[in-house]
Amino acid sequence: MTQTPPFEIIGQSRKGRWLVTCDHASNYVPDDIWPEGGESLGLPSADMSRHIAYDIGARGVALALAQHLDSPAILSRFSRLVIDPNRGADDPTLVRKIYDGSIIPGNRHADASEIARRIDGYYRPYHDAYERLAQQRDDTVILAVHSFTPQLRSRPRRPWQIGILFAHDKRLTDPLIKALEQAPTLVAEATKIGERLCIGNNEPYEGYFRGDSIDQHALRKGRLNVLIELRSDLIETPEAQSHWASLLAPILCYTLAKTGL
Repeated sequence: MTQTPPFEIIGQSRKGRWLVTCDHASNYVPDDIWPEGGESLGLPSADMSRHIAYDIGARGVALALAQHLDSPAILSRFSRLVIDPNRGADDPTLVRKIYDGSIIPGNRHADASEIARRIDGYYRPYHDAYERLAQQRDDTVILAVHSFTPQLRSRPRRPWQIGILFAHDKRLTDPLIKALEQAPTLVAEATKIGERLCIGNNEPYEGYFRGDSIDQHALRKGRLNVLIELRSDLIETPEAQSHWASLLAPILCYTLAKTGL
């Protein structure tokens, strides 16, 4: 039995048209997944603090953005290593057994029945709540907040500060990328850390997996959507998370208003 609700909803009665989501908000492993204790799936604490377990800093950014946008937010309350809510239910990476060089002992024997149990206990309740929130308005705009690690093991360092990911629906993402690239506040922020502003256009990876959260709740429903990835070293502290949300919120509002959609 799930001991902790698999999602949290903040600001459900807010009047804004955005729905801010954070699929990978937590690195928590419930007792019914790893009864041996330690909330670790058998991994060392250093691994559970890495991006393989959750999106570092994304939760704080999502909450701050939801407040700036006067809009509700939904966030997962379980590690992506338990089950990944940003994958289709039939995706082979739904429950990973190895991730960025780390073997996950607690998933080694996760067979079809165990995956089905996790779908029923965690994945499906999260998505059911997500869809209920999205249906509160006819004009909901989904804003998915994620973060990416600055560097995968044995890979080059990633240069982007922000990535905008998308599939075929680019009504909001195309103008947003242009607005971000031209934003003086973001240029100044990159300069402050000794970098040039670099906005990822479907980087650091492609923005579409069949059955992923945006596919389920935006693309199939015709809802406007954008998925923002922030480099995690920029949003490691609560102060940095709040700061980046304050930079992004006015650009998001400006872009949405300019589209007239």
